[in-house]
Amino acid sequence: MQRREFLTTSTLGAVAISAGQLRDSAADIAAEPKGAVDSAPAATRKILIAGGNYVAPFIRYMAQLTGKPRPRICFLPTASADDAGGINRFYDACATVNVEPHVQRTFIESLSQHQSWSEVLLSMDGIVASGGNTLNQQAIWKAQGIDVVLREAWNRGIVLGGASAGSLCWFDEGTTDSRPQELTVVKCLGFIKGSHSPHYDAEAGRRPLYQKLIASGTMAPGYACDNDAGIYFEDNAVKRVVSARAGAKCYFVSVTGGAAIEKTLEPEPIT
Repeated sequence: MQRREFLTTSTLGAVAISAGQLRDSAADIAAEPKGAVDSAPAATRKILIAGGNYVAPFIRYMAQLTGKPRPRICFLPTASADDAGGINRFYDACATVNVEPHVQRTFIESLSQHQSWSEVLLSMDGIVASGGNTLNQQAIWKAQGIDVVLREAWNRGIVLGGASAGSLCWFDEGTTDSRPQELTVVKCLGFIKGSHSPHYDAEAGRRPLYQKLIASGTMAPGYACDNDAGIYFEDNAVKRVVSARAGAKCYFVSVTGGAAIEKTLEPEPIT
């Protein structure tokens, strides 16, 4: 919900995962969640992710993608258990962007929240999912029916995005630190086909594990992003690769002859 307002004031060729690069099985085809609207998309479906640090440049770019002069951008901090510090950082990031910032907490009760998930989220122009624990995020979204609402938002052309858990959540699967002891695999919403690894340059275990899983066929090919670098998708096609920091990059990781192949996707700077 809205806390306060801030009044302030090329394109990479499409890189898509080919059908032959993904496992052609029913497990890789995300079924429509129960309760989802059975209709063709009425608008271009848009997702803007980053490997880490969804700061002002990414929110500014998301705002541009909405096509609205002052879009309503909602922060959905489920993965961080509605952490107050993360919420404040979202508001700080919006302070230099001409947007109307909102926050939809998930740890709520009906006495103070009178609107449904649909009423809130489908009234937005953009939705930013927070970082945090992806496994818990997915479980809560599915228990609450938020996953169904997010799919409807995506089909309506509401721009989705986020970093870390907020980027991983949109893919079929990816690597996560959501469980104790070690990095593991998590299954997600499946809006974007294939896999994802965030924090590719920031956490030492991410790159070798991601390549190992893809080389072995345990995980589908997919996209890895350094912190401060990101990818804008329309449906499952990469439309633009961007970076808010010099040297931050994105990658497409696939497999050939049992070996992982890492293709660098050079980004364009955003500010």
